[in-house]
Amino acid sequence: MNSQLSSIEDAPANISEIGVSLRRFSETAVRYAMVVFFLWFGALKFTAYEANAIAGLATNSPILAWLHEMLGVRTFSNLIGVTEIAAAILIAAHGFSARLGALGGAIASATFVVTLSFMFTTPGVAEASAGGFPVLSVLPGQFLLKDLVLFAVSLWLLADSLRNWSVDALPQP
Repeated sequence: MNSQLSSIEDAPANISEIGVSLRRFSETAVRYAMVVFFLWFGALKFTAYEANAIAGLATNSPILAWLHEMLGVRTFSNLIGVTEIAAAILIAAHGFSARLGALGGAIASATFVVTLSFMFTTPGVAEASAGGFPVLSVLPGQFLLKDLVLFAVSLWLLADSLRNWSVDALPQP
């Protein structure tokens, strides 16, 4: 009986340890999932089909239309690809430089601020056949809405790197 009571009393400590381990794992998993996301999506921007797919989003955006017009479809898409790949590399660099990680988190956050703005500028976001807003079309509406979660993850990555910023400033022995 006494050993059962002891194991019950120890259970919260064990559960807490599991929570700490799971948190460490999930933080790493989230960081590197975003690295994979940005590397993959960034690489796709160098293909003709992806360049053409994002053209409609860019041309309807007051933030990007001028740049898309100036650079053209492929060069504009390539620039987005370079930006996304740079974000991936900088996010991955957090392990040895929180400052680089913060820059990656900031670029990622800015990326999703822009893509979320497409919710308001891209025709067809609301599904007219279902009564319009708040019912979202599958494409582009629901496709763009997922960027809300990615924006939140990007902000967390930025905050985590900023929280560790002072570690970079410590003198090395």
